[in-house]
Amino acid sequence: MDVSAKITGIKYLPFLCRKLNTYSINNLNEALSKDGTFIVTIDEKKQLALSWWVSAKRTRSYPYARVYDSLSFQGKKVTLIPLFKDEGKEGDRDFLQWDTVSLMSLLNVYAIISYYSDAEQSSRYKHKITNQRFDMIPLKEEIYNLLPYQSDALDWNLTQIEKVGEIGQKALNSYAKISKKLDVDMHSEKSAKKRIEELLKGKENFMNLSRGLAKKAQSRESITVQPKEKLTGNKATLTIKNNLGGHYFFTCDEVIINKENIYLIEGKHSEQSSIPSLEDIKDGLLKMILFTNLKEVKIRDKEFSPFAILKLTSNEKFSKESLRKSQVEQLRLLKKEAEENQFQVSINDKNLKDIGL
Repeated sequence: MDVSAKITGIKYLPFLCRKLNTYSINNLNEALSKDGTFIVTIDEKKQLALSWWVSAKRTRSYPYARVYDSLSFQGKKVTLIPLFKDEGKEGDRDFLQWDTVSLMSLLNVYAIISYYSDAEQSSRYKHKITNQRFDMIPLKEEIYNLLPYQSDALDWNLTQIEKVGEIGQKALNSYAKISKKLDVDMHSEKSAKKRIEELLKGKENFMNLSRGLAKKAQSRESITVQPKEKLTGNKATLTIKNNLGGHYFFTCDEVIINKENIYLIEGKHSEQSSIPSLEDIKDGLLKMILFTNLKEVKIRDKEFSPFAILKLTSNEKFSKESLRKSQVEQLRLLKKEAEENQFQVSINDKNLKDIGL
């Protein structure tokens, strides 16, 4: 099933953002080692909220949850993303996709695209590295450049895309030094250079290359049901267009059509707990931000009225009595967020409104 939609603007009020710790920009390295999202203070009047991605791939280490935690901050929201991350020949290698940057633009989150410059050898695998660390000098320079920037995130993020060729070459040079220093074989430099050569041709090539890869990933994901997902409806591709010139390729875990209504469902599952983890829930809420702002939702030429649902499931039988105090409070805030932003939440097919928290 292929669903298309438009977004003309984002209106959303989050309630589950955690309280952020504050660090001086002079202690940025320490902040990155302790927190996934935090407030950076430059002086008494200048602050920004910064989240960072462990990998360029959005399915690793809950980057959406980290971005979500920055959304309640009233000033500039920034996310730091490595252009690509190479864990060594016995690990993974992930490259940034254009659609990730597009999504950040849509959420008005400023992206800083950077690279890792240092790492340690894995204690378990000879040709794998861990504890990768960003190059602090260009990172701080970009933060200072961003402070007086007056345009919105889209313009800033497009300028970041212009730099990906240069950043990619710096990343390759860094990994070559790390490889030599730690005596660890990395993934093929030839294939990485091929990707970077495409990026060096400019923003349009980068957008076209990444959109093509994202489209393929969307198609693969739309026909794959994870064993852990408890879904009953049809999986679908969701292609969103907006007035900023962006195309966003997503999958919808479950789609149910009832007459003129279409229910867009994001599923999160827990194997061992009564409810999914808070990080999983926040990851799902980023989809709710999108789903609750959709207009002109269509399948082929037929338009439907959209309804967004966050579907939480678990292998454990759900009961209020089985919840920890912190989980009860999380669900109360989630219920408030759903009511404020007009989406539904179900837990093992029970509506959160009917649970009586």
